[in-house]
Amino acid sequence: MENLKQLNPQPLFSYFEDICQVPRPSKKEEKIRKFLLDFAKENNLSSKTDNIGNVLISKPAAPGKENAPTVILQTHMDMVGEKNSDKVFDFENDPIEPFVTDGWVKANGTTLGADCGIGIAAQMAILTSNSINHGPVECLITVDEETGLTGAFALEQGFLTGNILLNLDSEDEGELFIGCAGGIDTQATFTYQKMEVPKNSDSLKLSVSGLLGGHSGDDIHKNRGNAVKILTRFLWKAAREFNIQLAEFNGGNLRNAIAREASAVIVFPENKEKIISEAFEQFTKKLILEFEKNEPNLKLKAEKVAVPGSTIDSATQKNLLNALFACPHGVLEMSTRMEGMVETSTNLASIKFKNDNKIEITTSQRSELESRKYFAAEMVRSVFELACANVAHSEGYPGWTPNPDSRVLETTVESYKRLFGIEPVVRSIHAGLECGLFLEKYPHLDMVSFGPTIKGAHSPDERLNIETTEKFWKHLVDVMESIV
Repeated sequence: MENLKQLNPQPLFSYFEDICQVPRPSKKEEKIRKFLLDFAKENNLSSKTDNIGNVLISKPAAPGKENAPTVILQTHMDMVGEKNSDKVFDFENDPIEPFVTDGWVKANGTTLGADCGIGIAAQMAILTSNSINHGPVECLITVDEETGLTGAFALEQGFLTGNILLNLDSEDEGELFIGCAGGIDTQATFTYQKMEVPKNSDSLKLSVSGLLGGHSGDDIHKNRGNAVKILTRFLWKAAREFNIQLAEFNGGNLRNAIAREASAVIVFPENKEKIISEAFEQFTKKLILEFEKNEPNLKLKAEKVAVPGSTIDSATQKNLLNALFACPHGVLEMSTRMEGMVETSTNLASIKFKNDNKIEITTSQRSELESRKYFAAEMVRSVFELACANVAHSEGYPGWTPNPDSRVLETTVESYKRLFGIEPVVRSIHAGLECGLFLEKYPHLDMVSFGPTIKGAHSPDERLNIETTEKFWKHLVDVMESIV
């Protein structure tokens, strides 16, 4: 594996490689927090934490720039922990294994954590540089952005002093973001009775794998397959045609990731194994044809397994499969305010069979409009309530309303044009950013978000483009020097 310390720009890539060695899954940020505080101490930088665990590291202005406004550089310290099913990996203890291939940095079988590790690395490089002519700097690194925006929700008034904030959590170089969607989660819970498996039964494990998955905001419009929805299609039909009984159904993982893999264990009379296997084979052929362009690695598999000790009761099975079949997934509305942007979407994120006779389904809804965010959430709620599930919503988070008259946006646009000779794209993003929550506590903030190109975020296909990382760094440095 090529050492990232050989890549340019340095020391940004060296810091990113160091960050990869520190486990930092969401809600388990103790090690990365200590890493950041130790870094501040080693470099004689002022640092502090708040009650929730957010970290702020400050650096004085370069000589002659003492009167320049304080700039806040903002990232989050946690990462999404997704891995391939055949990869043995513990996100709470094992280091990420980055490698270089064809102009990209990837990880060996797991998410890379460039979201938002490369932003943290940029903060560290700014904080230790003696050659950048910038004003006062505050680097804010929040906790638990990926699973609940917990750090942004709990950010205390008075923790920050700057009026300008550069969010470094974007993933499309050449695009400047001045707004984002708000979001909310909707979780449904079924309670089932365990039923004894009839004699002379047989069992199959059906699985869906090889999907691209991806970010439920950035990638929701790309018509990628959802493993839970795909497997539900077969189970729903098989329950009617072959009277199968469901013993297990697990798929997806995180609320903000499109489900890449799913599996189910079904029970049926032993004389029906051949006809069910043949039906699944025909279903597989149809699905591969459907997704041949956008999911070329889709795999569906049926394998014989030991007959389980129990199945779920028939009423719950019917309600569950009906609800999953009817539950919307994907783009609900395109924006009428910004051409080509998704306005409202919903993600059927995961299904988990629990040990306490519970089945949990997690979904998430996003919209640039608060009213449609709640409309989407209530639509999903109605589907599961009709199926007799208990449904609850998360607190949700607000969107970030664009300000096209932003002064820092003007500075950032002019910098990009001067450096690269082209006009950057200015737009809003369907993914959630913490900026909307910051505005609730600090309504005076002038904000813009930008970053290098990251593809496949929230999946093991996550990769960071090396060329655009260099452009991102040059742009960031120039913006810092241009703010007066």
